[in-house]
Amino acid sequence: MADRHALDNSEVELPPDPLPLSVPTVDAHCHLDIFTEGGPGGAGVRAVLDRAKAVGIDRIVQVGCDVESSRYSVECANAFPGEVVAAIALHPNDAPRLPDLESALSEIEEMAKNPRVRAIGETGLDHFRTPPEKRDVQEYSFRRHIALAKKLGKTLMIHDRDAHEDVLRVLEEEGAPEQVVFHCFSGDAVMAQVCAARGYVLSFAGTLTFKNAPQLREALALIPADQFLVETDAPFLTPV
Repeated sequence: MADRHALDNSEVELPPDPLPLSVPTVDAHCHLDIFTEGGPGGAGVRAVLDRAKAVGIDRIVQVGCDVESSRYSVECANAFPGEVVAAIALHPNDAPRLPDLESALSEIEEMAKNPRVRAIGETGLDHFRTPPEKRDVQEYSFRRHIALAKKLGKTLMIHDRDAHEDVLRVLEEEGAPEQVVFHCFSGDAVMAQVCAARGYVLSFAGTLTFKNAPQLREALALIPADQFLVETDAPFLTPV
């Protein structure tokens, strides 16, 4: 994905290690391909996994945003079974830019048949970066990913930025898969209640700690314990 993957590894300054967690925890959304070197089965990934395990993170969901990073995700999950699982998709901001969307969707579908792929995502709608004239393609791609998740029995991992009502509308129109996860949930308490009622899972990132995000803390307080996850979205969204 052009705007995210343009990040140079040399620009990433890792924060200090936190205190170990009291219980083993899964990082529900991570982009190892952006900030590690040595390939999907290399020493860079191994070092991150060891560092994560030392503070209580015993499994990571490695997320693809385009064909290339999705392929990386599958290879990484194959290289580190029991420690990494894959989520693959075409990011909503990428879909309108692709010269051959159908071909890319076909590649994602073929890769998704791998049992190490546990989720289809991140897919969804982004009205922050994608202008109105390109949103029809974005929505088409989202619908195709929903259909793929249902076809293969995979979890649907959603990217939703400034598009809450439309995301919920499309899910209702298409019929949501059995398992739906809202990556880096950014809605308010009202949306959280709607999602909880529908059985969706909300994943919270470091934004939960931001001073200007009281609505996220209000939303989390309303969600049953079995309907929320935590994620780093590494190397993005470091807690403050």
